[in-house]
Amino acid sequence: MAPAEAVAGGHDGHDGHDGHDDPSPELLTEAAAAFGLLASSARLHIVWALAQGESDVSGLAERVGGALPAVSQHLTKLKLAGLVGSRREGRRMVYFVADPDVVTVVRLMVTQLASRAEASTAPARRFRGTGA
Repeated sequence: MAPAEAVAGGHDGHDGHDGHDDPSPELLTEAAAAFGLLASSARLHIVWALAQGESDVSGLAERVGGALPAVSQHLTKLKLAGLVGSRREGRRMVYFVADPDVVTVVRLMVTQLASRAEASTAPARRFRGTGA
C-alpha cells in the first residue's frame, strides 16, 4: 500500500494500535463519553485534586470550592464511568482515581494549556509600559 493510502486510513492489516486503523465506533463512543464527563470544569478539578491524593467528599468540596451535594453528584458520575473509585474508611467514603491513564491525559492537557498561555502572555508582560 502506498504511504498516502496509509495516511488516508486505508486498511493495512495492522491491529489498530499503531495509529493506522480507525478505532471501532464502540471505542470512539466510550472515549467521547469519558471526554464528555471531563468537559465539566468541576469534574476536571475533582480528577485533578484526586490525582494529588485520595480524599473524602468534604475535602474535595473544600478544595474545588463546590457545594457538598454538587461534588457528591460529580463523584457519582465519575465513579459510574470508572474514572474514580471509592472505599469506606469507618464512617466516611474515600475517593481515588481509578484510572491512572485519565490522570495522564488531564495533566497533559492542563500543562500544555498552561505552557501555551504562559508563552502567549510572556511578550506582553515584557513590553508592557514601553509603548511597543
